[in-house]
Amino acid sequence: MVREFVVFSVVLAVLTACGGSSNQPSTDDSDDAGHVISEAPLDHLEPVLQEAGASAKTITYASRNGVNDAASHVTGTVFVPNGDPPTEGYPIVVLGHRTAGTASECAPSLSPDLRGEATTVAALLKAGYVVTVPDYQGLGKPTKPDDYDFHPYLDSTTAGYNMIDAVRAARSAVPNTSTSWGALGALEGGQAAWAANELADNYGDGLTLVATASLAPMADIQGLADAAMGGTLNADQKLAYVAYLAALKDQYYYDFELDDYRRGAAEQNWDALLSCTDNTQRLALAEKLSPDDLRPSGPEALQTLRGYLQKTNLPQGPTKAPMYVIYSGRDSVIPAAWTDQALVAACEMGDGIQIAFWPDKTREQVEPVAALGWLNDRMKSIPAANDCPAFLADHQQ
Repeated sequence: MVREFVVFSVVLAVLTACGGSSNQPSTDDSDDAGHVISEAPLDHLEPVLQEAGASAKTITYASRNGVNDAASHVTGTVFVPNGDPPTEGYPIVVLGHRTAGTASECAPSLSPDLRGEATTVAALLKAGYVVTVPDYQGLGKPTKPDDYDFHPYLDSTTAGYNMIDAVRAARSAVPNTSTSWGALGALEGGQAAWAANELADNYGDGLTLVATASLAPMADIQGLADAAMGGTLNADQKLAYVAYLAALKDQYYYDFELDDYRRGAAEQNWDALLSCTDNTQRLALAEKLSPDDLRPSGPEALQTLRGYLQKTNLPQGPTKAPMYVIYSGRDSVIPAAWTDQALVAACEMGDGIQIAFWPDKTREQVEPVAALGWLNDRMKSIPAANDCPAFLADHQQ
């Protein structure tokens, strides 16, 4: 209940201060969480995926918007491994994909290699899991577009709902699946897996969460506000910050004044900065942005931004199942010190976390498959280590 209370309180405060939201929840019976609205064979995949699984399909399923609890339609993919299912049914792993862009065409389901996640999906299939990869709300092409077709980038609650409901949808779409599931993801997907773990206790009815693994997660992101104000954002941080601002405008269209946070070259190249078609061009554009192009207009705008970041920042509440976090010392978007803050807060809430810090790695080098062995052990009911006591002792001096 802690996370739900924090989310509700912060959203209520933001919306009250801004005059409320005009969005209304859907009442369609087909919008029950995890309900599969449509499915179709997926036949444009790379060979590594075709060979690793017995079947693949794309689905549209009902999920939930973390901003106002309204129903939304989300696309994704579901893969079934080769071979016969275990007696108790295939366990399910939901893979949170890495940031690929925030436009609808940036969805993994529209890409032959799932926007770079093919190797991880193939490894999970070979390990015997049914795998589902949600596109996240607003990415992909739902069969019935609705009022929530934007991607609320870095809204951890929405991402967590999308992950849990993808498991429900996979169970509906694939016979012989068990209620046992795990979550895995890197970067934005690491945030999604972590959030799903926090939400599972109250939102995961009928499912049994075994464990989650978050690699280089976008967990504590509050530092983006002060970095923007101080003019210290690097190119990768600028792209994440731009995507977050765009998502806030989509979520709070009449309440969030986007031009309080962008001007000059940022405003002129806004759509190109949000694209997923040419990452080299996006980075080049970001490099050319001056500090003033993305600086909050003043103390009031900075405080407003901090409020939005607090709403989506992790942790929001305690987790339900063991968690594994791997993070790097050369992360260009989330400095290790920010992740340290998130881990300290989570450990203080009583979470059980196994922690690995790779000081010489970049965020791109922290691949999701690095956690596969750990996840396999959890699925075999082997207890996980809890590094929180030692971590707190090292970081609270």
